[in-house]
Amino acid sequence: MSIIKNPWFKILLAIIFEDGWVVGIKHANSLVTWGLTLLALGLSFLLFMLASEKLPVGTVYAVFVGLGTAATVITGWLAFGDQLDLPEICFLLILLSGVIGLKFITEEKK
Repeated sequence: MSIIKNPWFKILLAIIFEDGWVVGIKHANSLVTWGLTLLALGLSFLLFMLASEKLPVGTVYAVFVGLGTAATVITGWLAFGDQLDLPEICFLLILLSGVIGLKFITEEKK
């Protein structure tokens, strides 16, 4: 299977675009940045829907929201100097372990 057709790859791309639109909502300040924010929003949900065609929607949603949350927290920390302390790191690791567990137990629809 080509990586582009892989539903897990589509979720990963959706999460990258999700991180973009979430950050864009906070930081967009011009027509161009708002346009990019809306583009990221549309692509994020399009890829989410495409991944849902081959995987259970509950799993797709949990992975999308879980990894999207982690990506947004990490982006805030790296790019904008948001605080990231030990309890947040612990809870992100718990969140990521659940998402990874779902990935391992989920089968693709044929």
